[in-house]
Amino acid sequence: MLNKLDGFDGYMEQLLKDWNAPGVGVAIVKDNDLIFAKGYGYRDYENKLPFTPSTLFPIASNTKLFAAIAAGLLVEEGKLTFDKPIRDAVPSIRFYDNTLNDTVTLRDMLAHRTGITRHDMIWYKSNFTSKELFERLQFMKPVAPLRQTFIYNNMMYEAIGHITELLTGKSWAQFVQERILDPLDMKDTAFDIAGLLKKSDIGVPFSEKRNSNELHKISYFVDQKGARPAGSMVSNLQDMARWLVTLMNDGRMANNQVLPDRILKATLEPAISIPNTFAEMRGYWELFNSTYGMGRHTASYRGHLMTFHGGDTNGFHSQVSYLPREKIGVVTFVIGDHCAVVRDVIGYHIYERLLDLDHTPWSDRMLDIITKAKQQDKEARGKAGANKVPNTSPSHDLVDYVGEYENPAYGVLYIKLCEDQLQFDFREAVLPLEHFHYDRFDTPNDEEHGKWSVNFATNPMGDIDRAVMSLDQAEAIFTRRPESQNADLLKLLVGTYQTATALKFQISMDGGILWLEYPGQPKEKLIPYKGMQFRFAQFSDWVFEFILEDEQIKSLKQTNAYGEFVFLKI
Repeated sequence: MLNKLDGFDGYMEQLLKDWNAPGVGVAIVKDNDLIFAKGYGYRDYENKLPFTPSTLFPIASNTKLFAAIAAGLLVEEGKLTFDKPIRDAVPSIRFYDNTLNDTVTLRDMLAHRTGITRHDMIWYKSNFTSKELFERLQFMKPVAPLRQTFIYNNMMYEAIGHITELLTGKSWAQFVQERILDPLDMKDTAFDIAGLLKKSDIGVPFSEKRNSNELHKISYFVDQKGARPAGSMVSNLQDMARWLVTLMNDGRMANNQVLPDRILKATLEPAISIPNTFAEMRGYWELFNSTYGMGRHTASYRGHLMTFHGGDTNGFHSQVSYLPREKIGVVTFVIGDHCAVVRDVIGYHIYERLLDLDHTPWSDRMLDIITKAKQQDKEARGKAGANKVPNTSPSHDLVDYVGEYENPAYGVLYIKLCEDQLQFDFREAVLPLEHFHYDRFDTPNDEEHGKWSVNFATNPMGDIDRAVMSLDQAEAIFTRRPESQNADLLKLLVGTYQTATALKFQISMDGGILWLEYPGQPKEKLIPYKGMQFRFAQFSDWVFEFILEDEQIKSLKQTNAYGEFVFLKI
């Protein structure tokens, strides 16, 4: 079979040249053996260090099949089921509504068929723990009915990681290490960039600079621990070849049943179909009728059943695939965001060689698409700001926009003032904010962190109290955090107050929160506003201000659009 690879080195040299690719790694597996493993170009373009079969490389979403099989091991143990509501086994899980709570299954989560959009900015470059990400599922609104549409969702895999922790008492990484990696002797595979950076033979992320062919070093995506099951693992061609051998041989390695055959077959079973959109739009029908199981796709490639999954993170792109009937598998690693699709081009080319099929011009096709897309992107950026309304001013002084704004799903946005200019501080992006029009401020279009636009809004009292940003698939509202409250001062506010008609009501405190309680009525939470002022959640134009005189609370003043009412403390 190796004779069918004659001329492959020349093909790869031309491919790297055409795509300006810094480095590529390729491994081929047949039956039980690794028959080819080689690097092309550089694992470290700056220092001209060669790409080798042992070069460690972030495999990104190719982590997902490890996560799906790990969950399957819990199914084997009776701790989970694929097709009963996940809440039966994990009562603490909360989705957006009770319909989802009562119906979503493990298979739904692993097959990207919950109908819930990606919400990647919840986890991307965040510091949220596995538990904190799990608790944020409840804020993710579905956009399609359950089990009707394939919508890729990393958060579901991150939730599965926390569920694994809840049911085993071990971290997700520890469970995968003990139950999958150690039995397969995948000694070089690990779970984070921090571990990778301690090694010597590692991939270094390079990509083209925007609007040029110049290659430059970019930042690693230093994955946070909460996001591990969706895409944190690092491996090399040699270890991934062992993984492929095990998958292709129904969980057996060296005639030992290491992984349950039933679970591997379950991950292959079609759970949801994926439209032939790319084929229909482009007329490229070599790959069609793709379905997703759990942690991997299956499709027909020129009449041959293929299962595959891609992985993409900053500067690193991988593809792991095999033909179940022919027992041929390919792993491709590609450095460079501008040439990410090369991971697929190489795999298709190898299969065509080994199956004696005529050559499909995938590289020419995709290079044409990418080149046109880059030009379109350049032209679009050149027209940014065309809808700006001229001659407008912010409604407030810049200092009035400064504060901490919080969204329950995405966390905290910090707006600061530095030398008479607002500054945007969210996750790892710290950028200046320039006035666009009215109360909208934009950052520059930063090559690493992108462009951000913030639209500020006022409450009925005229204060800036919200910041709105387009995140993921919707607008996200960040509400200004109240000023910190002095616990001892809050205790002074507790007591009985009286209306002008002698009706008595209570201000109480529970868990550091103030509550207003009228006799016979549900108690209402008082939300800190500023200083001694508080608000109701449901009435943003109502303000409750406690009046302090001689270090004693004398009264409570309620202000709304109707007027002002004063209640004495008795």
